Amino acid sequence: MRPGEISQGTDRLVLAPAERREAVLQLMRSAERGLLLSMFRCDDFRIIDEVAAAVRRGVHVRVLITQRARGWRDRLKDLSALLKSLGADVRPYESPVMKYHAKYIVADDSRALVTSLNFTRKCFESTCDFMVLSDDPDVISGLKTLFETDCRTPVGRLPDITGRLIIGPEHSRRRLTEMLSDARESVRIVDHRLTDPQILALLTEKERKNIPVQVIGNGLIGGLICHGRMILIDEKTAIIGSIHLSPPSLDSRREVAIVIEDPSLVAQLYDYFGNLATETKMCFWAAPLAAPEDDNDEEDE
Repeated sequence: MRPGEISQGTDRLVLAPAERREAVLQLMRSAERGLLLSMFRCDDFRIIDEVAAAVRRGVHVRVLITQRARGWRDRLKDLSALLKSLGADVRPYESPVMKYHAKYIVADDSRALVTSLNFTRKCFESTCDFMVLSDDPDVISGLKTLFETDCRTPVGRLPDITGRLIIGPEHSRRRLTEMLSDARESVRIVDHRLTDPQILALLTEKERKNIPVQVIGNGLIGGLICHGRMILIDEKTAIIGSIHLSPPSLDSRREVAIVIEDPSLVAQLYDYFGNLATETKMCFWAAPLAAPEDDNDEEDE
């Protein structure tokens, strides 16, 4: 089965490309007072139109946007100017040491989205990506706290945030290393930039101990471009978000991922991974190391 949307508890997964844009638009339409958008790229005019519609109905729309994305220097300036002209409160991410790569939305105090995709036509239509909608109060509160922190003092100490969120770079390497180290039965990963030497060594050690490790990397996945990031551990835990298992992403970028432990959702994601694995050439832990990423590379994602 290849699910499009799977509902369970406080989280809902959106996996099928045909469902993505409308899920984001519905979330934005649900906002009555405030709408927070953490943005890396956006070129989809339906998203832009929804920002304008939210402003018109009196919603305070705030956008935190990267200043650095490969090939987008001028487009980011134009996008920021457009959003401001529509009445949105736009704030460029101003950390001098960290790049901004987080992708999430919060509507009021009721619903949040954490995702690996950008709000672009490409990601809505042509990529393998993952979205998690959540009404978990801790997730909503954590994202709002992160948003405010990054708007005010992006290099300041990160306040305490729920363990359901993995925030990079402060927590990502430590927490992901710990979670992968604790794997006892299986590890499944979707990540086309799995290049971190420490993580690769950890996965190699897992395989040596007869713990199966499978990685879907570069290439087309069922006709879709590999772009999303997902980690599945022991059929109990899933991690979805913007974090790559690469040195720049783990160590020097603002990233956000969400931890899912609902058994039904994790089971569905394992099934989804299995379907993807049958449709693409698998790239395993033992594949040759890719060249280390240049920390100045802006990553076209």
